[in-house]
Amino acid sequence: MLKNILVTRELALMNNTGDIRVLTLIPYKFLPAKLGGQRNIALFFKSFSSLIQTTCVSVKDNDLTYAPEYEVLNSIGNSKLRYINLFYFFTLKKIIKQKQITHLMVEHPYWGWLGILLKIFCRIKLVIRSQNIEAERFKSIGKWWWRILWYYERTAHRFADYNFFIQQDDEHYAITQYKLNPEKCFIITYGFELTEPPTPEDRLVAKEKISTLHKIPLGEKILLFNGTLNYKPNTDALDNILIQLNPLFLADNSFPYKIIICGSKLSKTYDELKNYADKNIIYAGFVDDITLYYKGADILINPVVDGGGIKTKLVEALGYNMNVVTTTSGAIGVPLSITGEKMKIIADGDWQNFAASVVNSNTTSIIPPAFFNHFYWRKIAEKAANILQTN
Repeated sequence: MLKNILVTRELALMNNTGDIRVLTLIPYKFLPAKLGGQRNIALFFKSFSSLIQTTCVSVKDNDLTYAPEYEVLNSIGNSKLRYINLFYFFTLKKIIKQKQITHLMVEHPYWGWLGILLKIFCRIKLVIRSQNIEAERFKSIGKWWWRILWYYERTAHRFADYNFFIQQDDEHYAITQYKLNPEKCFIITYGFELTEPPTPEDRLVAKEKISTLHKIPLGEKILLFNGTLNYKPNTDALDNILIQLNPLFLADNSFPYKIIICGSKLSKTYDELKNYADKNIIYAGFVDDITLYYKGADILINPVVDGGGIKTKLVEALGYNMNVVTTTSGAIGVPLSITGEKMKIIADGDWQNFAASVVNSNTTSIIPPAFFNHFYWRKIAEKAANILQTN
């Protein structure tokens, strides 16, 4: 029944026009957009703002030399107390009045209280755009206060006129656990900027650059793992690579490879992975252009077993025609049906099969057009704009 309601609602969306002006509230630095969450915001509004007049309000840390086509106002302080600062109600109320805002879109539920107040006193519609079920994410990494966040997150979503979720499992959770009205829930996923993968020639050039940079023989497979490395799900995944997977690769003398680890904030206890330098592990740290690695590496390995939400690295890697081997937990939000032979999903903890899938990956296959039909940013933005215009 629930599925029928959602399908009927999606089919009913039309390309209606309306006098809509959106103010979006972004709680952290997103410019320059380098990390997955930052890119999710910056690239979504790059496409969305071409369809609906949009103003972004965010923190002073943003570097506006990287500002995109839409207006960005650094009106919020950088202090951690910004999440409970009542004075921002008046700051935003003034902006809403000046710009004749009709819809307030809040990124994540943390400023839900502020969105609720502005909805009531400014008589505007409220959109909560969620990248995860935050309470469940913090529960999965052992935070004791997750239950408090659960009630707060539920309240924020219940007051919203529209609830945007990044993937179907999150939407289903919110409807069943937070008791949200299905008519107010929509999937607005993470996206990809291109409409087709790079050519084999482009990928070869990128691989040659990586091989030269890291002194890797061209005949070796390049395996990639990237992510913010002080985030527990990513740290656990790194441990799975070092302890579970790499010994299996080392034992296979017929598989020449290097594993490149990209990401910032690695704990000093790892000593920049120097003890693994002779075990085919290369620690690249934070890289300015991760797309070079998506284009040039052969296989993204994603041994994530906790944390929530869609893994943006999977979308990026697949869009650049990389092969992906991932756990079941790491594949959330990326339909296997649209990835052809490019993604293999292995049960959490089954490291023998995970390693075998990496070794046997067919890296000559091509990501199918269905992937871009689902994840192209322009189509995602059009869907979001149609929702606001139609409802």
